[in-house]
Amino acid sequence: MLIDCDVHNHPPSLDQWLEFLDEPYRSEVARWKGLRHTHSGLRGEGGSRLDADARTPQSVKEQLLDVYGHRYAILTGTYGFAAATNDPEYAAAVCRAYNDTVIKYWLPQDERFVMGLAVPMQDPLLAVQEIERLGDHPRVVCVLFWGASNRIPYGQRYFWPIYEACVRKGLPIHVHPSTTTAVLNHSTTPAGMATTYLEMHTCLPQYYMANTVSLIFEGVFELFPALKFALVEGGFGWAPHLMWRMDKEFKGLRQQAPRLKRLPSAYLRDHIKFGTQPIEEPQKAAHLPQLIDMLGGDEMLMFATDFPHWDFDPPSVLPKSLGESSLRRILHDNAAEFFRWPKGAFERTCRPEALAAQA
Repeated sequence: MLIDCDVHNHPPSLDQWLEFLDEPYRSEVARWKGLRHTHSGLRGEGGSRLDADARTPQSVKEQLLDVYGHRYAILTGTYGFAAATNDPEYAAAVCRAYNDTVIKYWLPQDERFVMGLAVPMQDPLLAVQEIERLGDHPRVVCVLFWGASNRIPYGQRYFWPIYEACVRKGLPIHVHPSTTTAVLNHSTTPAGMATTYLEMHTCLPQYYMANTVSLIFEGVFELFPALKFALVEGGFGWAPHLMWRMDKEFKGLRQQAPRLKRLPSAYLRDHIKFGTQPIEEPQKAAHLPQLIDMLGGDEMLMFATDFPHWDFDPPSVLPKSLGESSLRRILHDNAAEFFRWPKGAFERTCRPEALAAQA
């Protein structure tokens, strides 16, 4: 059995948006037959595989959960509809409507579906309202943040009301890329506007690096010691380098991070975990276990497929050379602990027929 930390259920249909959207946005969406357009920009490849369908609960069950032996799948949606707007009231309305749609039309269809809660990061007070409204729902397991070119890094006090609400509800924060190809972003890479999707997609980890530095040096984990972050779809190979560099710079400039009581790397290892997809692929296979060891061990990783997207990873992407105990932790136990589920029995890393199909 496994826990999948990133499954992209399809956005609500027009009828579902109209069922849950508040006015005046219900009338706006009805008139224009859809949400505000958000993705003019780079030609992206972030869509679904041609052989994958995440439009309905049944299709996700048949093509993913039943194939690979999922225990749980965290529905993370496709929330560019909320990320790509400067209007906080509109963002809050579509987040509420999306969350209510998942609760009504997805969660009852299979006990293995759980969800991340979409919140409007454009306004922390509105985000807190949504966490208060649905944070106690038994199938809500995290709060969704988008990892893109935000105006304000995650460590700054602008976000602290959200962190306080997450701690109060016992919810970790799940960070995922969003709107990274859109020209309405401040930039498509931290260096500026990329020419191609290839450039942007290669630079995704840089967003995660900057926000991790901000969270740690601003002292967020001293202020909120129970707060946890899952960094998903940004890789993890960059993290050892970042820990080494943070520790080195901190030793000479610790007066600029007065809240810290330990080395920066200690906060990263205690408060942050990484999704496996897209997994790093060293030219020498033996380097992957070494990279995981540099990261802090297999307890730092949680499995994710990114279904149904083009760069989907099946469980078999994890090499058997990691060993059964490491595979168990990465595929199931780390997420069970991180999202506060009972660990239960671990039967197998993947169904035999799925492994054979991927061989």
